[in-house]
Amino acid sequence: MALDGIFLHHMVSQLKSTLKDSRVSQIYQPNRDELTMIFRTFDGNKRLLISTRANSPRINLCSSSPENPPTPTMLCMLLRKRLSGAKLLDISQPSLERIVFLDFESVNELGDRVNLRLAVEIMGKYSNVILIDGRGVIIDALKRVDLSMSSQRLVLPNVKYELPPPQDKLNILCSEPEEIISRATKILGEMPLNKALLNSLQGISPIIARELEYKCADGVQISNKELGTTQKLALFNALENLKAIADASSGTPCMVTRAEESKPFDISFIPVKQYGKNAEVKEFESFSALLEAFYDKRDNADRMKIKSQDLHKLISNLTERLSRKINIQSAELKKCRNRDELRIKGDLLQANLHRIPRGASSITAENFYDDNKEITISLNPALSPSANVQKYYKNYRKAKTAEKMLTEQIENAKQELQYIASVGDLLERAESEKELAQIRLELTEQSYIKAPKGKQKKPSALPPLEYLTTDGFRVLVGRNNKQNDALTLKTASKKDIWFHTKDIHGSHTILITDGKEPTQTAVTQAAEIAAYHSKAKESSKVPVDYTAVKNVSKPKGAKPGMVIYLTNKTAYVTPKIPKQNN
Repeated sequence: MALDGIFLHHMVSQLKSTLKDSRVSQIYQPNRDELTMIFRTFDGNKRLLISTRANSPRINLCSSSPENPPTPTMLCMLLRKRLSGAKLLDISQPSLERIVFLDFESVNELGDRVNLRLAVEIMGKYSNVILIDGRGVIIDALKRVDLSMSSQRLVLPNVKYELPPPQDKLNILCSEPEEIISRATKILGEMPLNKALLNSLQGISPIIARELEYKCADGVQISNKELGTTQKLALFNALENLKAIADASSGTPCMVTRAEESKPFDISFIPVKQYGKNAEVKEFESFSALLEAFYDKRDNADRMKIKSQDLHKLISNLTERLSRKINIQSAELKKCRNRDELRIKGDLLQANLHRIPRGASSITAENFYDDNKEITISLNPALSPSANVQKYYKNYRKAKTAEKMLTEQIENAKQELQYIASVGDLLERAESEKELAQIRLELTEQSYIKAPKGKQKKPSALPPLEYLTTDGFRVLVGRNNKQNDALTLKTASKKDIWFHTKDIHGSHTILITDGKEPTQTAVTQAAEIAAYHSKAKESSKVPVDYTAVKNVSKPKGAKPGMVIYLTNKTAYVTPKIPKQNN
């Protein structure tokens, strides 16, 4: 999927009609790859998202904004200094390049009016945001590019801004269909028609090139040297229509989703027919709404991954250390299992003490524990016969003690490993910085993270997630292990119903009954919610145990979130959630 030049042409048209002549109210940099700008317009505040993330670069209006760090970056402070209160004069796009210019009129420190330009380059991993002064000189950029990174185009302060090198392609706004067809036909023998169009025409993505081929070939890939007359005519009409759509910015925002999946895989500015019944095409009211719907979940997952890198590393290291510890101790425990053999040998030596000469290295005796079969017992020649006996008894007692201690240590390590795995699951499902802060606090309280020096303000506690079943029962879900404990052991009443995925890490889920008998619908939907908030979220037929809260208890000394329960039933459900209350 790519946000192509014509799609961006439509986006510029939308942004221009919404934001032109508005003023910059606020600027934020949620992370290293994104900027958000809030504009005051006659129609209220509008939020503009600029993303330079390699797999989702874009510029669009958005209804929500990512969480912002407590301290702004140097670039964010520079943009606030130069652009706060600035008037947006124009939004433009050079040719059909994937570049958007935002031109501002601002007031400098001396009170003089100055012109500034923000260049937003939407180019995959090379995407960037560059602030330029009225002379065309770069003030600063989101991503600086020096000689070690590129010898052709520098992006550094005090360097003249230059457009990226142009591609040798035709602009559909300035070229006639005949010219485009002629260019594509010259290279048609070397590649299919859709590839030839992609290499000849500026501003289109692969899905548009395939759609053009589909319209003139009835879904058959064209790879012959020449197009037939009928095919040329069909391609001519398709290009004429595409030119009209691009010129008038009258495209239709469309999202393409595979029929058997729920995840979208492509976007377009025209309705897509090439997939037939194998895909569903959904139209949106605006290009911004389309991009927000397409990228929202993916971007949020990427943001959380970046912000939780240290926690993921900690969980990985703890898991590796505990697993290694369990393996080593299990090997040691295996050695302790021959302790009875040590005791038997001690007993046999004791019974044959009178037969053992001093300095002997071994003795063969009858084993009265095994039908008097002969057994050879090793001895230490440097020890006396009685000392050899005591050595075998001592090693027996040592092995017995070690077995008991190792068994306890292995069990504790396994429980700790389960706890760490549960934290890892919560970390994977965290959707906000506040949830990450609660996980950090929990790990700090459990001494896995060193507590910061001095007084630190504790993150405010989050309420549990709340849902409503279709027949009116409330369902509460814990966001972290501490909240799981509080929800199950304090908030819930004894007659409420407790849910948890069977042998799968997940959140405690409580069906609030308010003293009433829950319906089967409520029980099923609560089980579906519990499955959704678990490691088995993407699975089907997930086993979910449920029982009355009064049957759930916490063992003494157990880690947060760890409980035991009795007399449960099990439901097999597909994870999903009803309408969320908060």
